[in-house]
Parts: sequence; C-alpha cells; structure tokens
Amino acid sequence: MDIKSKRIAILAPVAWRTPPRAYGAWETVASNITEGLVARGWENITLFATKDSVTKAKLHAVIEKGYEEDPAADRKVWEIMHISELMEMAGEFDLIHSNYDFIPLAFSRLINTPMLTTIHGFSSDSIRPVYRKYKDTFYVSISDSDRDPELPYLATVYNGIDLSNLTVGSKRGDKLVFLGRIHSDKGTHLACEAAKKAGMDLIIAGIIQDEDYFNNLVKPHIDDKSIKFIGPVNPVQRDALFKEAYAVLHLNELAERFGLVMAEANGAGVPVIAYDRGSCREVIADGKTGFLVNTVAEAAEAVGKIEQIEPAVCRKHVEDNFSIDCMVAGYEKVYAEIFELERQKKRL
Repeated sequence: MDIKSKRIAILAPVAWRTPPRAYGAWETVASNITEGLVARGWENITLFATKDSVTKAKLHAVIEKGYEEDPAADRKVWEIMHISELMEMAGEFDLIHSNYDFIPLAFSRLINTPMLTTIHGFSSDSIRPVYRKYKDTFYVSISDSDRDPELPYLATVYNGIDLSNLTVGSKRGDKLVFLGRIHSDKGTHLACEAAKKAGMDLIIAGIIQDEDYFNNLVKPHIDDKSIKFIGPVNPVQRDALFKEAYAVLHLNELAERFGLVMAEANGAGVPVIAYDRGSCREVIADGKTGFLVNTVAEAAEAVGKIEQIEPAVCRKHVEDNFSIDCMVAGYEKVYAEIFELERQKKRL
C-alpha cells in the first residue's frame, strides 16, 4: 500500500484557529503540516482543530472557536473534549500526529493506533516526567538543541513556513523590528535597549502575554516615535512590516526551541540578529543570514554590519531548509519509519 493512502489524523491545539488569524505558533505548524501533506498527494488527512479552521483536508471539530478568542470558553473543558474526541475515533486512523503537547500521551496506551508527538518545546521541567513515562510512543524534535536526553526521538524535523505569504522587498527597510510574544522569555526590553544603542527606530509587534512585564520593562521605552508598539499582526500585515525592516531583533532570554519568527524574517529577505541560545544557530547562518550575539552591546554593533547580508541569500536559506515542503518531506520519512516499525511489531 502506498503510504500516501494511509489515514492520518493531525491534532492541532485549540487556543486559536488553525491557521491562526495572527498569533498561534503551534496552530501555524499544524496547519502547514496538514496543507503540506495534502499538497504532496496524501489522500486521507483529517485535521482536528476548531470549527472555524481553514483547511483543504477533512476538518473534524467539537469547539466553535479557540478558547483564547472566546472569553466564555473553559480551557480545560475544551482541551479534554477536543483531545478525547480524537482518541475515541483512534481506530479510524493509521497514525495520529499530535501537535498538542503532553496531554494526549495519557491516552496513548489506551488506543491501538500509533501516535507521533512533535515536541514543540518544554514549557517547564515539570512536564518532562509525562514524556518520559511514555517512551513507548514516537517523538520528533523541532531542533537538535531542544531535546530531552532521556527521550528516544525518531528525528529532528525543522518547522516549515509558508513562503507564499512572505515576499522579498525591492529595497531594505530602515527600521529595526521585534516580532513575537511580549514576554520576558523573548527579550522585548532588550530589543528596545539594542535599538537605542544602535540609534535606530524600533517597531514592536505581537501579543502581550505578560502584562506586568510589558508595563514595567517595555512600555517605558515606547514613545510612538523612535519606538512604537503596533500589537499583533496577521500574515498580510507581517509581510508589510518586514518591508520596513532593516533587521529583526530576536534577543531571547531563554534557549530558543525553534523560532518561527527568525525563519519568517529570513523568508522575507530580512536579516536576524539573535542571541546565541538554543536553536538560533540552527536557524540563522551566522554572517550569512544574520548575526549571533551574546549581549545587547553586541546586538547594537551587529546592526552596523547588516549591509553585509544579502536578502536573496536569506530567502534561499529558508527555501532550502525551512519551507513547508522540506518539513513535510521530513515527516514523510518519519511516518514511513513508524509504519515499518508497526509492521514488524505485528509479525512478532
């Protein structure tokens, strides 16, 4: 049997629509996997997501819209309703591909269908015991740096981005940009400091995930002149924002798990200046698609070297490594390995 006729269930989160209107990293990846599989000829793909999700695959849903978009929705209730719906239907699929963190693992020994979990990052060390308990399932990491030494990974499959939503501008922009969650993990305040040291304007875009952090460490920098905050952006707005960008600042305080924003910026031909933490050196080619730094002062100094970076090189690097097609090809290899392992298991 051609594996492209296998029945695959893609489990997306339900915090936001899949794909998200603006923010929603895991929903973005789940969408790109789903649409990428369909585009490559997979015949039986079902996306489990919110009812307002958009897909060329079959959509199955129990929640009207993301709980982050519905103040009346109880997160725990709808997470369990959503996940259990798929688990009760598990026998209808040949493989479940979970992009939903650790909760579905609790069902993995109660069903006969193999489950692949893409680990999009460990939100805290407290959740690692769940993954370690279920070592008899299948795991993929999104970067070599974001791996738990006790887990048996099948592969690293880098996230793929939709390049059709990203266009390279005819000329370089003249502003620095921060794009992402407004949270201490992402170092928004450090981007403000680096922009001031470099003597350049900064545009901040993204959802405020930590109000106290924003109010105490970021807002004092915002003057709506040299430093502006524009809130979250959708794909069209993001592409327009990148047209204004001289470079993107990604001064992450914690080790980066993958960093979709870095790949998206490079996909639009925009260089990235990033702290050398976690996966940043796997995504950014130092000196070719941006610069890896260790301090705010080094970040400001790197701004002065941006002219060395060619937009076309940034774009080509993403096309070769972080496109949807690259990602889905990686998952096809993983799926084939799982099907072979399951076949061998049945022969024993």
